[in-house]
Amino acid sequence: MKILVHKQELCTGCRACEVACSTAYFKTPDRNKSAIRIINNDNSFHARKCTQCGECIDMCTAHAIYRDKNGVVRIDKKLCVGCLGCVGYCSELVMFYDDDLTEPFKCIACNICVKACPENALEVLVSKAG
Repeated sequence: MKILVHKQELCTGCRACEVACSTAYFKTPDRNKSAIRIINNDNSFHARKCTQCGECIDMCTAHAIYRDKNGVVRIDKKLCVGCLGCVGYCSELVMFYDDDLTEPFKCIACNICVKACPENALEVLVSKAG
């Protein structure tokens, strides 16, 4: 299983990860189109990103959400009907949407944000569990 890990103690809140994510997937440096969101809590930075828990899979009536061979939860855009039920269902608030898009989006532990982080505060871990 691949999962993105945030090392909060190293994060300076520069948001380079958000810019890298939105630029890679949506060709714009718009943090509202990033699948990782850095939240500032009294100068302590927390990353909101998918933990690949998979709770959204069973709730998707269009069967557009699935777990791939690496354990990553993905959305099949061809099957997604854009109901956004998964966005409202996600207890971790890490299933995102933007008014410019038809389908929701989420972190797929792709490593783009990891490479962009100047502080090495992000890492993709791979485990056999899951």
